[in-house]
Amino acid sequence: MPSSRPPSITTGSKPYPHDHAPLTPSGLRKSRTVSTSTASDDMSGDSAGPSTRHDLSHDEPDETTSLLHHEHEHVHDGPCDHGTFSPRESSPPPRAGNADVESGSVADSDTSVPSSEMQLKGNWRKTFSNRVKSKKMTDSSNLAQQHGVKDSWGMYLSYYIPFLIWIKQYRWSWLRGDFTAAVTIASMYLPMALSYADNLAHVPAINGLYAFAINPLIYALLGSCPLMVVGPEAAGSLLVGSIVKNSIDLGRGDDDNAVLQAEVAGVAVGIAGATVLLMGVFRLGFLDSVLSRPFLRGFISAIGVVIFIDQLIPVLGLHRVARTAEGVTHGSTIQKLEFVLTHLGDRHKLAAMVGLVGFVVIMVLREIKRRLQPRYPAVAYFPDRLIVVVLSVVLAWALEWEQGGVPVLGKIEAASGHVFTFRNPFQLSHMTHIRDAMGTSFLIGMLGFFESSVAAKSLGGEDIVEGMQLSPNRELVALGAANLVGACFMAIPAFGGYGRSKVNKSTGGKSPMSSVILSMITIICILFLLPWFYYIPKPVLSALIMAVAWSLIEEAPHDISFFIRIKGWTELSLMAVILAVTVFFSLNLGIAIGIGLSLLQVIRHATRPRIQILGRVPNSDRFANAEEHPEDLEFVEGCLIVKIPEPLTFANTGELKNRLRRLELYGTGKAHPALPRLRSQASNRNVIFDIHGVTSMDGSGTQVLEEIVRNYRDRGVRVFFSRPVSRQNKVWELMERSGIVELVGGRHRFVDDVKDALRMTEVEDFEETGACAAASDELS
Repeated sequence: MPSSRPPSITTGSKPYPHDHAPLTPSGLRKSRTVSTSTASDDMSGDSAGPSTRHDLSHDEPDETTSLLHHEHEHVHDGPCDHGTFSPRESSPPPRAGNADVESGSVADSDTSVPSSEMQLKGNWRKTFSNRVKSKKMTDSSNLAQQHGVKDSWGMYLSYYIPFLIWIKQYRWSWLRGDFTAAVTIASMYLPMALSYADNLAHVPAINGLYAFAINPLIYALLGSCPLMVVGPEAAGSLLVGSIVKNSIDLGRGDDDNAVLQAEVAGVAVGIAGATVLLMGVFRLGFLDSVLSRPFLRGFISAIGVVIFIDQLIPVLGLHRVARTAEGVTHGSTIQKLEFVLTHLGDRHKLAAMVGLVGFVVIMVLREIKRRLQPRYPAVAYFPDRLIVVVLSVVLAWALEWEQGGVPVLGKIEAASGHVFTFRNPFQLSHMTHIRDAMGTSFLIGMLGFFESSVAAKSLGGEDIVEGMQLSPNRELVALGAANLVGACFMAIPAFGGYGRSKVNKSTGGKSPMSSVILSMITIICILFLLPWFYYIPKPVLSALIMAVAWSLIEEAPHDISFFIRIKGWTELSLMAVILAVTVFFSLNLGIAIGIGLSLLQVIRHATRPRIQILGRVPNSDRFANAEEHPEDLEFVEGCLIVKIPEPLTFANTGELKNRLRRLELYGTGKAHPALPRLRSQASNRNVIFDIHGVTSMDGSGTQVLEEIVRNYRDRGVRVFFSRPVSRQNKVWELMERSGIVELVGGRHRFVDDVKDALRMTEVEDFEETGACAAASDELS
């Protein structure tokens, strides 16, 4: 029935001020002519709603209806064998779950059927297996059974211990590539491990080798990325060094107490490993997406700056002067930079020459390799860092640099006097160290996992070992277990690194066996080759670290230019804040502020409702977001159509009422609440919620939605829901239990599309108009 309302919404005889409705509102509701029979059909509670209508015209069974017929009725002549549910000559075999019922039904027969208790006793292994399995494992078992796939405990055990997968598929032809890759990585990164431990972590140098002897071996057993190689990194080592420095500043010991420093490092790495392991056990692998790319880039760049300036002191031969200067060794980065600039005249000339020449040679060889590698891939095998270290050792021994004042690594030995000394990092005597290291250790674990996740995602797509699937949760377990075991031997933290793993891939690595071989090579070095490291000049080790720090810094300009190009000022501000706070104050404060700002962004994004007001696309039954281009859409008279495109949880429903109220008043969420009302109350007589995106709800979201619907009902506003989920979904169950279905008027208010809801509003407007006309006729 055509509506008698004018095109614009009016109040009384005067148009409503600031009327939001367009001059030509949608004619969708006016174009429908609904008969009384149609209205009754649409409002039938049994047929309307998201579920499919059922034909109830067939006869209902009663007590006399037999369960099994010898002759079946057919809807057509001939055999009826073309469908899944076509009648068969015999009934299907009974299910195991009905054993009790069936045994009771044949109790009088000669054949005896075992009871369910006897079946459980006979199949105790299967019963125990079903009780131990998780729900997903049980569902997988049922799925495998349906498809005829063998399901066994070995399959699940292999999934959680990938070593059982790749060792069965290992080929002898892979051994050459794995061995070559392991030797190449050892030649390049074992000197780096010594430098990380001595210069950054401030622990005995052998603790850096422990990280290559233990962690890659454990990861090869449990890791899900075949080509990733774990090892010590500059960032984690620097954070361990900050914990050791803080322990010394608090009076726990002095700079020469190697045993204390190793114990503190073991405690820090143990906490980091335990944290990461527990995150994997509780399936928190999704956390690798919590911290944003700008945070990671700003933090890594800040670490690069801190390391570069920190290593300028030994490279320039200022190590002796720095020990006597107050507040330099444990000072901030800006204090160290000021010290370097003001004490250049006090440098040790021979040490400065060794350090600077070593840094220049390393950078030149690095650049040559980078330019030649695309044309000559074999250049990747060239051990440039090992050659620099070996030449410096030979020159230091031949020219007696130690007597000339150049510091050398010296005798490498364990703090306890014995290699691979086991020490529990969580014993009660270490409780003070545990409290001091708790916060920074958690960050070591998180940062290591993020870096490992980036490397694994870049390398995990290679289909080298069939059946090894990359899993963030299993990566957490593998990394946590590796560091937990390493902490028992006071190793520095070791996680996956993209650069090291890329070298492994480019030099022939095919499987985790390269990590196993790397661990064996490192153990051989610890047991037999430590005396050969005596003459390694410390300025050369610092030059190696400065080259790594430079590689961390040089990646920042690309990201900065990208964010400038897209005008990402928020991201650039976050990077700048982290860098400034880290350089001018401390690394821990920069990390804390960066994480705080990143989490605030995540919370702000998660708690903001994304509801939209919909308008009709002219000459169609399609609807679109009216806030983007309102001039191109038509608004349906008397109806507020709101789309909820996301699940409703406690996080995003806190502001849902306010956002919805703003749509009622202004027709948009962009209006300032200081404005007067722009939509009349008559424009909101019917509220239609498009809930196609509401795939889940929690208790808080359900409660807020119930309060919204109840408020509309008390105000006399009709509420409809379009495109609801299936009635088998938990969302529908929550709506029924909370009373939302009853509040809106029944199941018939849940329709399949927005246009169906608009048709129902027209029907109910027609009925109200007819009732009012009949009442006025009676009064007259």
